[in-house]
Amino acid sequence: MKFGVVIFPGSNCDQDIIYILEKKLKQEVVKLWHKDTNLQKVDFIILPGGFSYGDYLRSGALARYSPIMKEIIKFANSGGYVMGICNGFQILTESNLLPGALLNNISHKFICKNVFLKPISQNTIITKKYTKNTIKIPIAHAEGRYYADERILSSLNKNDQILFKYSDKDGVVEANSNPNGSKLNIAGICNKNRNVFGLMPHPERAADNELKNQDGIVLFESILQEFSI
Repeated sequence: MKFGVVIFPGSNCDQDIIYILEKKLKQEVVKLWHKDTNLQKVDFIILPGGFSYGDYLRSGALARYSPIMKEIIKFANSGGYVMGICNGFQILTESNLLPGALLNNISHKFICKNVFLKPISQNTIITKKYTKNTIKIPIAHAEGRYYADERILSSLNKNDQILFKYSDKDGVVEANSNPNGSKLNIAGICNKNRNVFGLMPHPERAADNELKNQDGIVLFESILQEFSI
């Protein structure tokens, strides 16, 4: 399988993802520079976390106009798989590939810690292998508060587009387990066609036994399993 990892000025999680895909999962990875317009026939594109363009104006707002995004939007609209993690999620909402927006954390502070997530939909290529009630994945963001109006939230629920919700260690979704004030405790969503995914937590930072946590590698294994069928 051939993955493309997009690198913007200010990306800082690209190498983590490349390490997991290449070294741990033995997959082919190509680095896609933000000025590229050739996607090199990749099967799956990942927009990593970081601070693209220094998060000036608004997180993801400038990256959305990078030359490569025009091609990624075409790729996604034709059914290609695209996943955005943290800043990548922000870029996907700014590009209108995913509904809603990511706003400042309700605390107005940068948050970096492990959180518990409850997998909600198992009907996507990135979540099918999750069978545990909760998983532990780190977050690291200042603008991770998912916001959408009631019409969009209702549609996300109706169409099973919510991938993960913030929860406690037992899988109880409540206000106290919501680190940033996200609507409905939402930590990740997909589009209606189930080929574009966005999540604020960093699965690539929980995908190596050296870190004593491999809950995140299941997400990547789920992708590989689907492509091997």
